[in-house]
Amino acid sequence: MQNPKKPLLSVLSGGKEERIPVWLMRQAGRYLPEYRALREKKGGFLELVYDSDAAAEITLQPIRRFGFNAAILFSDILIVPYALGQDLVFEAGEGPRLSPRLVDASLAAIRPDWDRFGPIFRTVEKVKRQLGAETTLIGFAGSPWTVATYMVSGRGSRAQEEARIMAYADPDAFQAIIDALVDATIDYLSGQIGAGAEAVQLFDSWSGSLAPAEFERWVIAPTARIVDAVREGHPEVPIIGFPKGAGAKLAAYAGETKVDAVGLDETIDPEWANSVLAADLPVQGNLDPLALLSGGEALEKGVERILSAFRDRPHIFNLGHGILPQTPIDHVEHLLSLVRR
Repeated sequence: MQNPKKPLLSVLSGGKEERIPVWLMRQAGRYLPEYRALREKKGGFLELVYDSDAAAEITLQPIRRFGFNAAILFSDILIVPYALGQDLVFEAGEGPRLSPRLVDASLAAIRPDWDRFGPIFRTVEKVKRQLGAETTLIGFAGSPWTVATYMVSGRGSRAQEEARIMAYADPDAFQAIIDALVDATIDYLSGQIGAGAEAVQLFDSWSGSLAPAEFERWVIAPTARIVDAVREGHPEVPIIGFPKGAGAKLAAYAGETKVDAVGLDETIDPEWANSVLAADLPVQGNLDPLALLSGGEALEKGVERILSAFRDRPHIFNLGHGILPQTPIDHVEHLLSLVRR
């Protein structure tokens, strides 16, 4: 039985809270002046992630300021390929880069370094010790398809063409990458749970680029394997799946992966989602981050529509993707007042 003092865990267990729990993807980040100050002092992004004291502080900053119902670990989805042996750098203005690119090199060319998980687990431990009794700690990982697209091309891309071509042209080689990611992600999430994470989320940020049969093979099947294994080892810990861009494949994803809750991106009509998903399945989302950025009537109408659509099911309020760096603080405060009133 989940801790009754933690509304978010109550919802993830299928309960309905009178006061909707809320947290925001990327809630620890560049829109916060305290984050910008710490980053300027400490250095680059990866340096922050691997400084457990700094990463714990960043994780806690939005909890102190806004009182969100969950703290999500400050880290990055590319820690798993980094631990699998690829080099990882974050270039200013360019984003992350992995090498060697697996479109040019085989998986056998990289050697795992599992010690690269250790500082992340220490961050979880530090955050857990400092969280209040009512706040849930969420761990996370990238889902295999999304992470594989970075491993293959060495960087993010909107169409994921190199990974998609490899999956069609050499499915055995691509399956080997996915299998390695499944195994590593199981260990990574289990380690976070062992360190204190009370729920975990799988981010499949690029799932919308796949044709239906490819979605089944590269998104649903690997995610289901991770869910089964993590649940076997930690049956008390809920798992949230976030298949961004899934669209009409959302119900199949929810039903076949057997996640405890499904996160919705901003392109999903909440009323449609409410009609096609199992009535007792908790949902999370799904305000457009641009509506939050804009504020005013757009924000208010967006919040009202989501709350109305999900009024009869377990619901965690969130954005449809990460909060944008230029988002005004007072817009976040207004959002919270609307959800909590």
